[in-house]
Amino acid sequence: QVQLVESGGGLVQAGGSLRLSCAASGNIFLIKISVMGWYRQAPGKQRELVATITTGGSPNYADSVKGRFTISRDNAKNTVYLQMNSLKPEDTAVYYCNSNPTGINYWGQGTQVTVSS
Repeated sequence: QVQLVESGGGLVQAGGSLRLSCAASGNIFLIKISVMGWYRQAPGKQRELVATITTGGSPNYADSVKGRFTISRDNAKNTVYLQMNSLKPEDTAVYYCNSNPTGINYWGQGTQVTVSS
């Protein structure tokens, strides 16, 4: 089992920045082998991929956030980060941390990000 706890959400003006953190705990082996990711879900919309990062640190981004968001991971701290710059109102959503070590998805409880225009 893997437990994920997100933090760092909040209210920010358009053009501003936020840094989300996701602390993983539980089965350390599963955490170490897991692709980690961030997803988001806006009201009335489906959950969508924002970014993922492999165990080796290779990132992958949705086109809508490329050049603005940066995903990183600290394997010693079992923590994944999402640095979000140049935020837009359309980035407003609940952001969820995801761990997928063996085909099973683990999710955090989510953190709200609201970008005002």
